[in-house]
Amino acid sequence: MDKKLLDILVCPLCKGPLLFNKPAQELICKVDRLAYPIRDDIPVMLDEEARRLEADEEV
Repeated sequence: MDKKLLDILVCPLCKGPLLFNKPAQELICKVDRLAYPIRDDIPVMLDEEARRLEADEEV
């Protein structure tokens, strides 16, 4: 994932910062507890494609 792209991407819902989870290839929003997938090096920033983080998952 390109560092410059990570610096400008924000959560589409709350406009907050995202954390890159490299092993899972996801962008994590701590506030909304959503994980946006990265497919073929392209972030999928659609809330309907995001995975809800479980209560016991650390972010």
